[in-house]
Amino acid sequence: MQRLTLVLERVLPIAVLLLALIGAPLMIFSREGLPRLRGLERELDAVEAENRDLQREIEELRGYVGRLRDDPAAVERIARDDLGLVRQSEVVFQFKKR
Repeated sequence: MQRLTLVLERVLPIAVLLLALIGAPLMIFSREGLPRLRGLERELDAVEAENRDLQREIEELRGYVGRLRDDPAAVERIARDDLGLVRQSEVVFQFKKR
């Protein structure tokens, strides 16, 4: 029993150290290790950039909605430009292109 304890006290730490020295580099440089980490970091950067762009677009749309709510001239401009509407009192002239 004492012999077994002595062997475990000496061999076990060395075995754990060897396992760590061999296993750690294998795990780091495997496909699922460091290369995957780098790929995930690049993907995270891309997603964060896309989120910033979308946040900017959301703010622009909020401003647009605010102008539509508060500015009758903005509503009229959209009705004229995008929908082609005119007031009842206006006369529209259409000319043929030559």
